[in-house]
Amino acid sequence: MRKNLVVAIDGYSSCGKSTLAKALAKKLGFIYIDSGAMYRAVTLYFLRNKVDVTNEDAVKDALQHIELNFHSRDYESHILLNGEEVSEEIRQMPVSELVSEISAIKLVRKDMVKQQQRMGKSKNIVMDGRDIGTAVFEDAQVKFFMTADPKIRAERRHKELISKGDDKTTLEEVFENLAHRDYADTTRKESPLTRADDAIILDNTNLTQAEQLQFAVEKVNPFLESQAQISIF
Repeated sequence: MRKNLVVAIDGYSSCGKSTLAKALAKKLGFIYIDSGAMYRAVTLYFLRNKVDVTNEDAVKDALQHIELNFHSRDYESHILLNGEEVSEEIRQMPVSELVSEISAIKLVRKDMVKQQQRMGKSKNIVMDGRDIGTAVFEDAQVKFFMTADPKIRAERRHKELISKGDDKTTLEEVFENLAHRDYADTTRKESPLTRADDAIILDNTNLTQAEQLQFAVEKVNPFLESQAQISIF
């Protein structure tokens, strides 16, 4: 039986999984692990080094040259790709357009899952992604599955891009990108995006970030209380 508490947050692109996961980890004093950022960092490396994703040997070799780490600054989790801070670059459209394809590669998923499981072996963590509750941590005590209206998701993502200086990508392009990623994520052969049977559905179409956080905390609290009782005995 797992002694450390794992909160798994899965769901569609641009549903605010990372935003909720960060806020929840901060509220609970847990470690936040951004699995999506890990796949995006791998995608960025592949793009930079023109890795032939159809060549298994090339993919395997590339993975051996990728070292990912997280560090915390100003209560935010930042990812390092071979020692370089890439938190902003991995959110740009070139990476967004390819990340679902890279994430579907069996060798990539196997390597990332191994790293994620290592990170969540002994400490209380919150991790968000596509298959955290179904593949990475099937024994997670608390699982959420996030969803929202596709149009709302596209508007949120578009505003995020504009806030980061990308005023060239149109709302229509973002909507099409999300539709493509939804299809790729739910139909891929390796660990497709599905809701775990024991996951709590969180539709945040009409919820504020504060309301989402309150909802999540209320669901996690009983497990925190149980953990505290176990530690006493």
